[in-house]
Amino acid sequence: MSKMALKKGDVVVVKKGKDKGKTGKILMIFPETNRIIVGDCVEVMGREGFPQADLIFADPPFNIGYKYDLYEDRKKYDEYYAWTEKWMGACVKVLKPTGTFWVAIGDDYAAEVRIIGRGLELHLRNWVIWHYTFGQNTKRKFARSHTHLFYWTKDPKSFTFNDMAVRIASARQTTYNDRRADPKGKIPDDVWSFSRVCGTFNERVDWHPCQMPERVLERIIKVSSNSGDLVVDPFSGSGTTCAVAARLGRRYLGIDLSEQYVEESRTRLDDTIAGRRPTTDIAENPELLRASRRERLGAYRSAGRADLPAKPTLFGEVPERG
Repeated sequence: MSKMALKKGDVVVVKKGKDKGKTGKILMIFPETNRIIVGDCVEVMGREGFPQADLIFADPPFNIGYKYDLYEDRKKYDEYYAWTEKWMGACVKVLKPTGTFWVAIGDDYAAEVRIIGRGLELHLRNWVIWHYTFGQNTKRKFARSHTHLFYWTKDPKSFTFNDMAVRIASARQTTYNDRRADPKGKIPDDVWSFSRVCGTFNERVDWHPCQMPERVLERIIKVSSNSGDLVVDPFSGSGTTCAVAARLGRRYLGIDLSEQYVEESRTRLDDTIAGRRPTTDIAENPELLRASRRERLGAYRSAGRADLPAKPTLFGEVPERG
């Protein structure tokens, strides 16, 4: 006799864990994808039947005092370290053997996250630096204008890397007219230049204190997953990962503690899928970045050095003509 399928609302007896023997209602049947869930990511990913992820992108609280509506972003060092070990471990457990794991983190705990990743036997492919313009203003130190992006795979050889989906024009193509240039462009370097999401950008939301640019997630999702793959974000926040995953034809699962953030993210997702929410074109564009350099190089070749406009040296002085 076959067992009857369980459904939401059914009352069942818990068979394991600290609540073993207790009864409770089924709130969710996995695998359910293309949704954002309210809950603690460690608890949710630990539920029986949570689907295996092809790609996990995590942008956790940095423990620097951000004002979230529920989470307290000011833990003691040991507490934050232990919590990071716990949620990263939970991610690895639901990651497919061929899966990819990305983590965004600030300077304060980048070294710790790297060590934890090694302890979880993840294979580091790149330690990417996301350099953003419009950095934080400082008075007694250099302005901080970057975030660390750790790129791990579970298997050192078997993983998804769609290089053709993220190639960009090389300097050999755009600047030097070098015949040796690969016509397919080049794989981006491990320093990415994308602006932060400013208040004037189309994609900016006003209900979350921090927000990843969609262009950063575009590159990560395109290179590390395929159409129909499952992308999981354990700290969904403003919903950027899920919005980009949906737009690129991936399945997604987001998790967040805040009911408000989840509800707002669902609205953002609906608007994104319906085409009502435009993105901001802040992607790396070597062609535009090198335009002025090409202009000066052309002037040099056609008119000679003496006719070039004055340009400051490394130390800010304008060299004499002649």
